[in-house]
Amino acid sequence: MISGLTCESQFELTGRRASLTVRKAAMHDIAPLLELINGYAARGIMLPRTEFELSENMRDFSVVYDGNTLAGCGALHFYSPLVGEIRSLAVAEESKIKGIGRLLVEHLVQEAQSFQLAAVFAFTYVPGFFQKVHFQQVERGELPLKAWKDCLRCPKFQACDEIAMVRVLDASRWALQSALPPSDPFVLLPTLKIAR
Repeated sequence: MISGLTCESQFELTGRRASLTVRKAAMHDIAPLLELINGYAARGIMLPRTEFELSENMRDFSVVYDGNTLAGCGALHFYSPLVGEIRSLAVAEESKIKGIGRLLVEHLVQEAQSFQLAAVFAFTYVPGFFQKVHFQQVERGELPLKAWKDCLRCPKFQACDEIAMVRVLDASRWALQSALPPSDPFVLLPTLKIAR
């Protein structure tokens, strides 16, 4: 889920850019990440995260600090050798309209390119922001199946209102991916017959 962003969050940074640090998250970032993400989760905008979940997925996260203060975060989560999702994108209230959202997305897209992904996608309530950073709105069915572990615990699972957005990084490889038949989303579990 993408949260805490408004269309204004993408404006270019001015002289303040020098005070910003963009880097991969470290374990000591967990407490401020929990505070930022779960603050939005309390308002129903993002999924809540636990310390265990952040620890388990810390390598996905990047952070922006303004001095010693966490200004924003985002994660690049891989779903296949060609596709990743930008998720858990949040900007601190006091850091909005300073370009933090754009800076994070550019950083995560650059990371996706370094892994030679064909595309990145996001689910968002703010499609205008993502359009300004070169994403296009798509039907959910055009994307590979999203991991259900997050969706199943979402209170909006039965009536999701997030908008699917994609940014193609390698058009020829993305076209090949899109031409493949979708993988079967169902897993048949073995059944146990009990003799009576």
